[in-house]
Amino acid sequence: MAQTDTVTRILDTAEVLFAERGFAETSLRTITSKAKVNLAAVNYHFGSKKSLIQAVFARYLDPFTERFHRALDELQADYGDDVIPLEELLETMARSVLEVPAERNSLKVFMRLLGLAYSQAQGHLRRYIQEEYGSVFTRFTELVRLATPELPDAERFWRLHFMLGTVIFTFSGLDALRDIAEKDYQEHVTVRDLIRRLRPVVVAAMQAPLPTPVTLAAQEA
Repeated sequence: MAQTDTVTRILDTAEVLFAERGFAETSLRTITSKAKVNLAAVNYHFGSKKSLIQAVFARYLDPFTERFHRALDELQADYGDDVIPLEELLETMARSVLEVPAERNSLKVFMRLLGLAYSQAQGHLRRYIQEEYGSVFTRFTELVRLATPELPDAERFWRLHFMLGTVIFTFSGLDALRDIAEKDYQEHVTVRDLIRRLRPVVVAAMQAPLPTPVTLAAQEA
């Protein structure tokens, strides 16, 4: 078996098992057994479980980051000195996600993995994502800030993460949502259909009125 075949087999197996079971719950021994390779192969190619987890994410984030930077370049060239509307920014991000090669049901699997990165104790992974891919997310966040000047920075942070949670839930549960739509509403739903429906919801959430401040009396109640 060629070296590249070994690496691909390990990564293919690891990403599916991580998405199904979680990072902590998936041992290297389970991965090697399913991938039909020995533990020495994992240690040789990746060095550690943490590095393997990071490599799984890199397969999605490398092409996504490249496409997203390029798409933002084009968007900023089109608008020049004008502020880019929030809906355009979100549409551009969605298109960039869809342009990442959709092998192995990649969108669904990646969204599950992304949810696990934030819900499980994987500090090394969040640091890795920030160090390796933080520039594109910082760039996007700054453009969102310009498009939503009425939002305080803290409120914008929460709304972006609420939006991310909505997107992760929707696409990580893609099969179940499609089954419900087909059985209950006789709708055959594509990924692009979901994005078309999701876009006005997340835009409205980002543009919603600011919450009423909690008074001291209410905090003490």
